[in-house]
Amino acid sequence: MSKKAFGFFGKQKAYEKEVLENGIQQKYSGFYADSFKRLKKNKMAMFCAVVLIIIILIAIFAPLLAPYDPTYQDYSAVLASPSMAHPFGTDEYGRDILSRIIYGSRVSISIGIVAQIVASLVGITLGALAGYYGGVVDSVISRIMEIFQAFPDLIFAMAIMTFMGKGVLNLFIALGLLTWVRTARMIRGSVMQLKEKEYIEASRANGASTFWIITKGLIPNCLSTIIVMVTLGIPNAIMYEASLSFLGIGIQPPTPSWGNMISAAQTFISYRPLYSIMPGIAIMITVIAFNIFGDGLRDALDPKLKS
Repeated sequence: MSKKAFGFFGKQKAYEKEVLENGIQQKYSGFYADSFKRLKKNKMAMFCAVVLIIIILIAIFAPLLAPYDPTYQDYSAVLASPSMAHPFGTDEYGRDILSRIIYGSRVSISIGIVAQIVASLVGITLGALAGYYGGVVDSVISRIMEIFQAFPDLIFAMAIMTFMGKGVLNLFIALGLLTWVRTARMIRGSVMQLKEKEYIEASRANGASTFWIITKGLIPNCLSTIIVMVTLGIPNAIMYEASLSFLGIGIQPPTPSWGNMISAAQTFISYRPLYSIMPGIAIMITVIAFNIFGDGLRDALDPKLKS
C-alpha cells in the first residue's frame, strides 16, 4: 500500500473516530437535559437542593456569617444560656456554639466531598478495569473488594485511623477507602454490560485504544451512576466523620466539628441541651437533604423513566 493510500485511510479512521465521539457526546448531552427536566418536577428534591446550596454557601462564607471566632474563649460566659449575644449559648470554654456550628459545616461538607472524590477515583478506576478486562484482572480486584467489605464500616474506619494516626488528611484517606467498593461494584457491573455494545465494537474497529474506549466510551455512559453514588455517598461520609469525631479519633479540638461538639456536650446535656441538640440538628438536616436529593437524582437519571 502506498504512503498516500495509507495516509488517506489513517485520516478516514481519525475522522470516523471523531464522528463517533461527537455522536456519543450529543447523546449524553440530550440525556442529561431530559434528566434535568425530570428532576425539576420533583419538588422535594429541588427543595433539598436549595437547602444544600444554602449549607454550602454557609460553609464557604463562614468567616462572614459567624458572629465570633470559633476558637475564641470567653471565660466570663462559660456555658451561658441562649441570649442575643449567643443565640445557642456557649460551651464549657465560653466559645459561641452558633459560630462553631457554622464553621463545623466546613469540616463536614469538605470531608464528605473529598472522601467521595477519593472513593470515586479508586472505585471508578478499579471497577472499570475489572469490568473491561475480566478474567484474572477481574478476579484479583473482586477479591480485594471482598476483603474490604468483610469488615464492618465503622470498625474498619477506626482501625485505619488508629493505624495512620489522627488528622484531617488521614480522615480523608480512611473515609475514601471505606466507600470505594460500592462505587467499584456499580461501575464494574455497568462496564461489563456496556463493553459489548455496538458503539464500543465500532470504536475497536476504528482502532481506538483501550484507554480511549474506557475513558470516552464506557465511563461517560456510567456518569449517571457515578453522580448518584457520589450524591448518596457524601451523607454517609458525613455520618462516619461525625461518628469518628464523637469517639475522639476524627477531627480533633479545637477545630469545630459537629461530631466532636456532640461528644463534648455529653457531660452538660441535662442542663445545656442546645449544646448537643443543635449540632445534631445540623447533621440531620444535611444528611436528609443529601439523601432526598440523591434519591430524586437517581429517579431523574433512570433511563427507564425517560419519556
